[in-house]
Amino acid sequence: MIRRSALPLMAALLGATAAQAQDMAITNARVVIGDGSAPIDGGTVIIRAGKVAAAGAGVAVPPGVPVIDAGGKWVTPGLVVAVTDLGLVDVGAVDASNDVGAEKSPFNAALDVAPAINPHAQPIAIARANGVTRAAVAPLGTGAIFGGQGAIIDLGSDPRAVTLPRAFQYAELGEDGARLAGGSRAATYAVLRNALAEAREIALAPAGARRNDVLLTRRDAAALVPVVTGKQPLYAHVERAADIRMALSLKGEFPALKLVIVGASEGWLAASDLAAAGVSVLATPLNDLPARFEQLASTQSNVGRMAAAGVKVSLGFFNSMSPTITQFAGNLVALGRLPRAAGLTWDKAFAAISSGPADALGMADRFGSLRAGRAGDVVIWDGDPLEARSGVVRLFIDGIEQPLQNHQSRLRDRYLTPQEGSLPKAYDW
Repeated sequence: MIRRSALPLMAALLGATAAQAQDMAITNARVVIGDGSAPIDGGTVIIRAGKVAAAGAGVAVPPGVPVIDAGGKWVTPGLVVAVTDLGLVDVGAVDASNDVGAEKSPFNAALDVAPAINPHAQPIAIARANGVTRAAVAPLGTGAIFGGQGAIIDLGSDPRAVTLPRAFQYAELGEDGARLAGGSRAATYAVLRNALAEAREIALAPAGARRNDVLLTRRDAAALVPVVTGKQPLYAHVERAADIRMALSLKGEFPALKLVIVGASEGWLAASDLAAAGVSVLATPLNDLPARFEQLASTQSNVGRMAAAGVKVSLGFFNSMSPTITQFAGNLVALGRLPRAAGLTWDKAFAAISSGPADALGMADRFGSLRAGRAGDVVIWDGDPLEARSGVVRLFIDGIEQPLQNHQSRLRDRYLTPQEGSLPKAYDW
């Protein structure tokens, strides 16, 4: 049995801005490190000062550290959702609560999503209850090929969600990019190369030098300087194999560019190029019914084929329905057992939603696994986390236990066993 600790309930946690991380040991667990290694039965996880001190078999519990007996349950690092709108939207159809897009803004690359993130948005609470502890939030809709600067957040129930603002620049380079740039992919890459060239000129020019023959606003150009100098990754959304190869060719002209490919429905067709370039891919999993011409070669074996070719591929590009990431990973495991299909082993599938996305974000030394020194983001599950019927029992972020209640769970509890008189009366017209 897992012993419940006497921690504050959700209301107290929401108001506790100075919550203290717990020292604790989780014993008798099936420990998943999250780095692609096999689960460890009878393992122990030690958390000290909000960070992982040790995890694995034969780990001794330090004297005086409170112990949680997992009773053989699964214990994993928190899940990482890469390229999502978590925190930017409450109800997608209600414009006033939706900050995902800024199509009418005079700025694009200079946009910074960090001030718009709402740490108490219900999708964040729902994702947290499903094991997600970290996310990379991206601006997914602007009036130009550059969407703006994304942020890395934690999903703790406190007012400070943003852990790294301006973490990456997001760009649309496929069909959407063509539409935004003037109607053709030729226009997309002309606009893209011109923008990066302007930013490079600013980076190399003496302070105060006058800019001539420019198309970008001063702030948009300045926002791209970290991209061309390699200080800020460029997340490029492309689906078609030809577009992937074109994006990879940017490295020849801008060698400092830190490129991450997002989407990649036809990535398997460009797998050798992706592997040779060594870029990370955050793939939309299980696309096999192409909704666009740029996805004609979609196949559920896409991720498996890229992984087999040596591509650094993880799962990403999710909207606020991110709780489904464990189901996607689980389906990739099942896919690997089908004749003539390509999927992932269980260990690699879990890494694709934990340490893999963290590595693509450049944060693998901070979170995404239970290696020593990483954040104390720990999840205790009541079953195999990649099985749809399994759920989260307890969850910690930076060593602090988090509430699992959310709007969906409260509705479930309310209507699961309704009592006469406790529900609102129905209208009779």
